[in-house]
Amino acid sequence: MASFKKTNARPSRFTTAGMQLGSVAACVLLWHFASTLRIDLGVITFSNVPTPQAVISAIWQLLQSNALLPHLGSSLARVFSGYLMAAVAGVTLGLLIGRSRKAENWLMPPLELLRPIPAVAWIPLAILMFPSSEASMIFITFTGALFPILLNTIHGVEAVDPRLIASSRSLGASPRAILREVVLPGALPSIFTGLSIGMGTSWFCLVTAEMISGQWGIGYYTWSSYVIQNYADIVVGMLLIGLLGMGSSWLIKRIGDWLTPWYRLQGKS
Repeated sequence: MASFKKTNARPSRFTTAGMQLGSVAACVLLWHFASTLRIDLGVITFSNVPTPQAVISAIWQLLQSNALLPHLGSSLARVFSGYLMAAVAGVTLGLLIGRSRKAENWLMPPLELLRPIPAVAWIPLAILMFPSSEASMIFITFTGALFPILLNTIHGVEAVDPRLIASSRSLGASPRAILREVVLPGALPSIFTGLSIGMGTSWFCLVTAEMISGQWGIGYYTWSSYVIQNYADIVVGMLLIGLLGMGSSWLIKRIGDWLTPWYRLQGKS
């Protein structure tokens, strides 16, 4: 009888790129046919959805205008301001809560109470709390990114093998050295998972805030396009949000891979 062996050989970069581009092309093709034929399925209709050709034309018009750079600059500044503050606060609090039972008892109840509150619910209070709409939008971005980073840091710290900590302590390592040499490297993969997720949620929250209180930014551009019924521009805004969110999350993941060369995901075929 012929025997079949499993192989863990990874496809080449060209094969992987071809598969990825093929999946995107298939989605664009489906979008083209659904919007061109004005397909109406009852529960969902493409009668008013712009075609890919109309969206490409809108992209070209935006590139020729003077509005693209101000929109991009405003959104990027808000995202990275809130995200960097969330990264510092989330990792610091996560390390503290993960290592200290007393800190967990004091800090986790209010944090768990705040965590389920969606970003949209914070917008009215943020407008009241902060003197400028800019600060309120950065706060919304901070809030959205904080909890994924915080929880993944806590889980990463708690997942560190306690035998490694006990061995380090028995060899005379100080608490600071244990944190720096054992706990932090062990939790780093989980921390970067949280950082990557937090980047995506920060874009989601920023766009929501910009739709309500922004004057520049990708979210404001998308919402104002809907108000004036420039439907192709809505899709342009959505694509910009998707590309920026995907690119920034990819960058965080690459930095994480560079800082954790000992950690590799297994089992993908």
